[in-house]
Amino acid sequence: MTPTPGLAPGLVSRALDLLDCGVIVLDAQACIVHWNAWLVPRCGRGAARVIGHPLIEVFTSLRGSRVEAAVQAALSYATTTAHVPDASARNPFPLRRAGNFDGDLIDQAVAVTPFDDGGERFCLIEIRDISDTSERERRLLEHAEAMRARSFIDGLTGIANRRQFDVTLTRELRRAQRADAPLALLMVDIDTFKAYNDHFGHQEGDACLIRVAQEIAGILKRPADLAARYGGEEFAAILPGTTCEQARAMAERIRAHIAALQLQQAPDACHPHVTISVGAAAFDRARLNDEAALIAAADQALYAAKDGGRNCVVVDGD
Repeated sequence: MTPTPGLAPGLVSRALDLLDCGVIVLDAQACIVHWNAWLVPRCGRGAARVIGHPLIEVFTSLRGSRVEAAVQAALSYATTTAHVPDASARNPFPLRRAGNFDGDLIDQAVAVTPFDDGGERFCLIEIRDISDTSERERRLLEHAEAMRARSFIDGLTGIANRRQFDVTLTRELRRAQRADAPLALLMVDIDTFKAYNDHFGHQEGDACLIRVAQEIAGILKRPADLAARYGGEEFAAILPGTTCEQARAMAERIRAHIAALQLQQAPDACHPHVTISVGAAAFDRARLNDEAALIAAADQALYAAKDGGRNCVVVDGD
């Protein structure tokens, strides 16, 4: 059979120039013997300026990099392709968008492949622009973070929802248990809210919920404090580093603040203005040492406040 002729060197060079990636070929001394056209508009250097020069001389920023290590390994002993990921340096080569030499460096995927020809060792470096992929990944991460944030926010009131309340209470209880530190929980309920809804309508009812939620959240100034919508017209406040008596003072402050707003209530309500009842409980290593027990104690105190005439504060143990 007649052997199939190989491609002429000029044709190979033209084919490499058509590739949508950078191609550099190094000889055994790590000097450049081929430089394709893709690289020219991205670094401003033509083949004539770099052929015969050591790679590390053309790109001094590669000194000590993983790319240099991969090239040295390829030229000395490696026989397989080495991909060079580096989360800390996504752009090892100083390459920019075509013709934009003042722009940001492009993100790159780099592969280093050794090969032999005519008894000599060579090294092929492929450089691909993955900036668009990186941008898509960044946007996906931002979207995921936004979705995660929304999953912890109550859609109506804009404060933390029940899910975030549960996660935060578990975390803060564990911290209190480890450090034997104080932790308090407030359960808050809008008094006779059904009468408000029935008289003013659900839209006004929603507006009332939003106003009360925002006012409670605004009073909790410390970064670790959390105001959450527990459900319906009931809210909760997690207060790390807060003793039982400090919780009483904070609860009274919140109650008095809501009353001072003088938001009109329904005629059938127990008070002429919107008021709240508050139940408080504090972490106790011997008794209130888990989520269920702490919530139950604060809830029981809340029921006692409502039974006691509403618009008041009751602390577990009163």
